[in-house]
Amino acid sequence: MEAAGLRFAVETAGVDEAAIKEAAQAEGVPPAEAALLLADAKAMRVARRNAEALVIGADQLLVCEGRWYDKPSDTAAARAQLLSLRGRTHELVTGVVCWRHGARVWQHVAVPRMTVREFSEGFLDDYLAMEGTRVTASVGAYRLEGPGMHLFSQVGGDHAAILGLPMIPLLGFLRDHGVLAT
Repeated sequence: MEAAGLRFAVETAGVDEAAIKEAAQAEGVPPAEAALLLADAKAMRVARRNAEALVIGADQLLVCEGRWYDKPSDTAAARAQLLSLRGRTHELVTGVVCWRHGARVWQHVAVPRMTVREFSEGFLDDYLAMEGTRVTASVGAYRLEGPGMHLFSQVGGDHAAILGLPMIPLLGFLRDHGVLAT
């Protein structure tokens, strides 16, 4: 959002993401709907504190062959996760929801598909040493905008959605909603 020249403030929502994901999985909710549930819970919580503001909530799920992944807790978990993704295609299901005046006014889901290349364990060791604890900040244990790009053989979809927020659709909504000049 900063790169797009938008002025904004960041507020944490304080929602129990794990409980929302667990309930969604138990109920058989599709990943796209679950990403929207997470984004909506965040936006709604912040909107309650800022009734007049346009509040944007977003969340992202990594799904590979039906399995939902969480952010790794440490570099050992990141290593195990990346090994399980090696040679496979996964989706980054990215949901974004906007609230204003006590109501949801917009939502969008983007689903980029990415294929992790076959890599050696030596490469993985070097990658993890280079990235350190940054691998725990992403659901994929990688930063496509950094050294994580070396992990992939194929990347498809909205680059901004891969980074966590589908900016082109969001900017369109902001223009249509009168927040940005047309």
